[in-house]
Amino acid sequence: LYKGVLAAVPFVDVVTTMSDASIPLTTGEYDQWGNPADKPYYDYMLSYSPYDNVKAQAYPNMLVTTGLHDSQVQYFEPAKWVAKLRATKTDKNLLLLHTDMDAGHGGASGRFKALHDVARQYAFMLLLLGEKS
Repeated sequence: LYKGVLAAVPFVDVVTTMSDASIPLTTGEYDQWGNPADKPYYDYMLSYSPYDNVKAQAYPNMLVTTGLHDSQVQYFEPAKWVAKLRATKTDKNLLLLHTDMDAGHGGASGRFKALHDVARQYAFMLLLLGEKS
């Protein structure tokens, strides 16, 4: 059905992030996500948190991006998720991690830097479709 996934600054370690009140925006988002200190919310978050649900199975080709200066989804969340996927997945599909050392949550700033991000995404999609030039 799908050739691959573009996961741009994905919020993938929901339980850990929402359990740390010192991380910016966490307590302000309890209304949206719930407070994991309350067991029903914790159990519900655990049921859908991508990091906590990685298992030995095949995963699609993936390009995961993050920004070093992202205060909303800190760079180590996608990196930790990719590391766990690499250690656990059973396929040989691509699993790429791109960390922009200058970007925040919205990606690169500046017109041309943002276009480089778009070009990277298109290159990944074209590669999956078999375009090699």
